[in-house]
Amino acid sequence: MSLNISLIEILSAFIVLFAVIDILGAIPIIISLKEQKKTVESGKAAIISFIILVAFLFIGKSLLGLFSVDISSFAVAGAIVLFMLAVEMIFGIEIFKNDGPTDSATIIPLVFPLIAGAASFTTLLSLRAEYEISNIIIALGLNMVCVYFVLRYVDKVQKLIGRAGVYIMRKFFGIILLAISVRLFTANLNALLDTLK
Repeated sequence: MSLNISLIEILSAFIVLFAVIDILGAIPIIISLKEQKKTVESGKAAIISFIILVAFLFIGKSLLGLFSVDISSFAVAGAIVLFMLAVEMIFGIEIFKNDGPTDSATIIPLVFPLIAGAASFTTLLSLRAEYEISNIIIALGLNMVCVYFVLRYVDKVQKLIGRAGVYIMRKFFGIILLAISVRLFTANLNALLDTLK
C-alpha cells in the first residue's frame, strides 16, 4: 500500500464519501429507530462499518477480477450510481429503496445498508481508480468519526443544524456528488476508450 499522503485527495475523498454515506440525511431514520426503542450502538456501528468498507476496498478488485471486470469499467458503472444518488439528493426522488430487514438497529439498517451499503462499495472502488488507497482509508476513517458523533449525539445534532440545515446540506452535497460523478465518468471512460485503440 502506497503512503503518498495528499491532503487534497483526502479532502476530496472525504467529501465524496460523506455525501454518499449521508449520515446527516439519515438523522430522521436514526431518530425513528430510537423512538421504536431500538438500540443504536454508535461506536460499534462506526467500527464495523469501517472494517467492512476497508476490507471491500482491498478485496473488491479481486472480486471484480473473478468476473473479468477492471476498475475503470467499475468506476464508470459507479459514476452512474453516484449520479443517480446525486439526483435523488437534489430532487428528493426515491430511487434506492431501503427494503432490507429491520430487526437490529445497529447492524441492520444502520451499518448495512445505510453506512456500508452498495453505494459506499461502488464509491470506494471508483475512488480507488483515482486516488491512493492510503488517502481513501484516512478519508474513510474521518467519515467514521463523523458517523460516530452523529449517532452518539443525534438529538443534539438535529437541534444544532435543524431540519432546514439537514435539507440544505443534503442538496449541497448532492450537487458536489453530481459534479464528481461526471468527472469520474469522463476520466474513466477515456481510459476505457484508450484500451480499445
